Amino acid sequence: MADAAPKKPSAPSTEVEYGRSIIREEVEALSRVETMLDERFAAAVAAILNQAPGARIVVSGMGKAGFVAMKVSATLSSIGFPSFFLHPADAVHGDLGRFTKNDIALLLSNSGETSELIRLLPALKSHGSSVISITASAESTLAQHSDITIETGKFREAGPLGLAPTTSTTVMMALGDALAMTLVKKRGFSREEFAAFHPGGDLGRALMLVSEIMRSGDAHCVVDESVITKKALHLITETKGRPGAAAIVDAKGLLVGVFTDGNLRRCLEHDTTFLEKPIGDVCSRSPTTIRPNQLAQEAARIMQEKKLDQLFVIDERTIPVGLLDVQDLLACGMIRAPR
Repeated sequence: MADAAPKKPSAPSTEVEYGRSIIREEVEALSRVETMLDERFAAAVAAILNQAPGARIVVSGMGKAGFVAMKVSATLSSIGFPSFFLHPADAVHGDLGRFTKNDIALLLSNSGETSELIRLLPALKSHGSSVISITASAESTLAQHSDITIETGKFREAGPLGLAPTTSTTVMMALGDALAMTLVKKRGFSREEFAAFHPGGDLGRALMLVSEIMRSGDAHCVVDESVITKKALHLITETKGRPGAAAIVDAKGLLVGVFTDGNLRRCLEHDTTFLEKPIGDVCSRSPTTIRPNQLAQEAARIMQEKKLDQLFVIDERTIPVGLLDVQDLLACGMIRAPR
């Protein structure tokens, strides 16, 4: 029986093709904006970086630009630049009192003629606040009264009518991201700082460092290899949090081995005299270790792959500085308990 002829892939539907054409329009617009970006963008970055202590970035926009402004404000706050969104209608009905003279106003308007934003300009100037605008044309009223204007250029909105904000909001969103990420790069914003602003949920866990959850100090048992095992077991039992494991070190304090519940079980099965031997004779040598500045998720992966209940943390000199216990990883959601 002859093999059936392979099926030809079906042609995209007209809906799919039209959807792709909308995406192409927006991609082309983004490419144009990329080429338009000039030193005015650098000036906006410098203005934000040079803000006075305690100053905020107040982001505002009307309609769909307002929703983009909310996202830009949230992104700035998440990278350590205090920011809040101010609805322009609320601003002219009392909320302008939230501004201080050191704040920067970041105003978003495609046309640059949005009446609700234009009405803010005299009040912002009287406050002494700097104004940065993101708008289509440097000739617009908003741009003419801004200290710095990031110009997007004029685009036809994507779609059959060319009326609903589509391309313009995509461009504004991209420029907001470009501004925020350039600020991250220029200020040297670290993973640790980012994690501090995102302590909850998957993002916080993804950026958590070993040093943040390891047991250290009096919760971390460190025993010299010359100590008799019976005494070492007593030290482990008396350790805060009862970790059930100890880091075994030499005379220089360097990690040479570990003793865990697994070692204890094996000794009970095969060596009835182990209690009177030095702990260095019965511990496990060449243990798996991790550094305090590594991600806790990496520690979780290692412990799961190697089926470890404890993972010892060492510094660059191989001195033990902490202990990760599987129960601690379970508690903070790094590892899920088996069903």
